[in-house]
Amino acid sequence: MPDPVQRAIINGNDHDSDDGKKGRSLLLAPWHAITRFWESRGLPTKLIILTAVFVLVAEALIFLPSIASYRVTWLQERLTAAQLAALTSDAFPGGQIPSALRADLLRTAQVKAIASRSAGERRLVFPPEGDLTIDYVYYLPPEADSFWDSLSTRFEQARDAVTTLLSNNRTIRVIGHSGPDNNALIEIVIPEAPLKAAMIRYGMNILWLSIVLSVLTAVVVYFALSRLFVKPLTQITTNMLHFAENPEDQARIMPNTGRRDEIGVAERELASMQRQLSSLLAQKNRLAQLGMAVSKINHDLRNMLANAQLISDRLVAIPDPTVQRFVPKLIASLDRAIQFCNSSLQFGGVSEATPRRELIPLKPLVDEVADSQGLPREGSVAFVENVEPGLLIDADREHLFRALSNLIRNAVQAIESIEGKTDGEVRVDARREGRRVFIDVADNGSGVPKKARENLFKAFQGSTKKGGTGLGLVIAAELVQAHGGSLTLLDSQSGARFRIELPDRAFD
Repeated sequence: MPDPVQRAIINGNDHDSDDGKKGRSLLLAPWHAITRFWESRGLPTKLIILTAVFVLVAEALIFLPSIASYRVTWLQERLTAAQLAALTSDAFPGGQIPSALRADLLRTAQVKAIASRSAGERRLVFPPEGDLTIDYVYYLPPEADSFWDSLSTRFEQARDAVTTLLSNNRTIRVIGHSGPDNNALIEIVIPEAPLKAAMIRYGMNILWLSIVLSVLTAVVVYFALSRLFVKPLTQITTNMLHFAENPEDQARIMPNTGRRDEIGVAERELASMQRQLSSLLAQKNRLAQLGMAVSKINHDLRNMLANAQLISDRLVAIPDPTVQRFVPKLIASLDRAIQFCNSSLQFGGVSEATPRRELIPLKPLVDEVADSQGLPREGSVAFVENVEPGLLIDADREHLFRALSNLIRNAVQAIESIEGKTDGEVRVDARREGRRVFIDVADNGSGVPKKARENLFKAFQGSTKKGGTGLGLVIAAELVQAHGGSLTLLDSQSGARFRIELPDRAFD
């Protein structure tokens, strides 16, 4: 347990930590407020703000060279006025200017002293009244001959402008060239305060002008970009929200504005996707309604078919020759109808349940499927099985049973469709490769026609026999795919050969 001193230290550290967190929160609060404001604004508001900001940034970049140039111009004007004053002094004998005129010239030039240099000789034209302390000396060079010299001079002038704005009541001496040959120099001594005040006034004028220009530019750019980009994007967004309320309404599809740019492409692609989606939803609704109707008639239709089958079974017992001649045909037609209805009802009913997978021995399951299909059939169809007794497969037993039943039934029907064939054979081979099991169901029947291969796994389109539905392969493929596997048709020299590939689950 800490003593009172330790507790005091701990409490003090906690207090400092809390104060630090509060301080950081206070510092970040303005940034968070700006972020929330920005995120809550719409695209038009963001556009006009960004435009104004960019214009202000551009004006800020221009401000420093501009005010530096203004400073040089202001000093050049003082030098020019001083030169005129010096020329006026030369008009009097011995340079003796009346005191009143001297005061007017100095006041007009806004200088305290004037000196000139020519041919290496320096002459004090207007000496200062009293003692002066020079705080800094500026030299205004003539125009540079090269670009790099000019750039260097610009940087120096910008630095001097900043120094002037930050100075406080300095007295400076300015030296500049006079005359057409730039051989003569004129020197002046001036207080820097008037220059600083003039630069501040100029800077404020530039500031207000920049604000006005930025606002006007932002407004112009906003209306231009709003018409070209923002308004079309807003229309696209509004259309998407409107379409989402009722995707099946064809009237809500994005209209074609005829634009040829990227926005026009986006509009056309959006309209195409909306049409596809609307069509798919309409088809889905029709299929859903069909499924509901099928589910409702499922029970009654099964009962009617069962009653018809019972009646046909009773007809077999009637010794009448005519009845005995037509009863087999009736029973065959009835069996085909029952098989067709069962497949259709099964396919159009509720979707398959999620497979309940477990490790099951494959060989007993294959034997059970063969028995359910009446294999082998004496004198017509033989059954060959090549499955190791210890082979286990990770699958739903009922789903795999149905898939194998459909494949073996199709194989038997393909063999029996060949009139007079007595050496029919249905073969089931299975093997394991790593975490995958391969099951091949082959027959030596009539095979799969080339035309049927194109729609082999499509409902009501992939049947290989006349009057068939093609649902057996579709259902088998769906059951296998639900396990993450695949059902494919392999090349075979005779008959057909289907392969089921089932992977094991990814156990932790």
